[in-house]
Amino acid sequence: MLPLPVLFLLASSMKIVSGADWCYQSQVTCNHTCTGPDAWGVVSQHCSGRSQSPVNIVTRRILPDERLTPFHFVGYQETFHGRLTNIGHTVQLDLPSNITIKGGNLAASYKAVQLHLHWGKDGGPGSEHTIDGEKFSMEMHIVHIKEQYNSLSQAVRDRTGVAVLGFLFQESASANKKFDPLLNALKYIPQPTNSTTLRGVSLNMFIPHQSNMTKYFRYDGSLTTPNCDEAVVWSLFENAIPLSRKQLTAFSQIRFSNGEPMVRTYRPVQPLNGRQVYYSGGHVALVSTALLITSMLVSSALSLHTTA
Repeated sequence: MLPLPVLFLLASSMKIVSGADWCYQSQVTCNHTCTGPDAWGVVSQHCSGRSQSPVNIVTRRILPDERLTPFHFVGYQETFHGRLTNIGHTVQLDLPSNITIKGGNLAASYKAVQLHLHWGKDGGPGSEHTIDGEKFSMEMHIVHIKEQYNSLSQAVRDRTGVAVLGFLFQESASANKKFDPLLNALKYIPQPTNSTTLRGVSLNMFIPHQSNMTKYFRYDGSLTTPNCDEAVVWSLFENAIPLSRKQLTAFSQIRFSNGEPMVRTYRPVQPLNGRQVYYSGGHVALVSTALLITSMLVSSALSLHTTA
């Protein structure tokens, strides 16, 4: 029979590996009651992979890609009733599977699964991705999986099984009224496992107008929480969504399981490790160039015809 100290260590190790104790850096204390981002590789070996997310996007190193055409959004304009839950490390809105996206050089059509957010403290910096080192106020992820799969756990076995649309937020002087239903619902889910129904909302309420969604960054990465599966095609939109300071602060009022305010719910940026980040703006530039050349040729032809 093993001595008690050894049994205790084994039990502790099993508890860590189970993933139940992973947490954000804001929750880590001197007595190490949970496993912070620097040690997520202990929770899941995927978290120590070479294609992890989020990343810092350096704009002078991105490459334009004409294949990154605008997305085709299906069902984003339709209203639905969705379950909003405090899942212990963020708030998550479950989405109807008839909401889909395609285009944007995606490998297939992807159906929506859920929406969640990452934020700072009392409206301070809280995004996961950064652009040229700049951290934004908040970040929203709309998670989709290939239509052939029944769950996220199935989709992550496929290298391109998950497509996440990422949206950055910036502080604005005035409130964004479209977010009122979501913000008003937060008071009903102060503690983990609390949930409420968000009624009569649509995804179009929470994203920029589709005409402002043609510019985005694309790279291959991972989920940003354990198990950190490297199965995500990331599309991070350039145009930020405005929210007032008061609106941003509302997210800091809900709680972690230990009763502390749920703040700084983001993973630090991860190394690119040679991955390339692409930019959809290249498609617009190429189209513009083609139109310019065509216009010049037409003008020349008309000039020659007139002269003749």
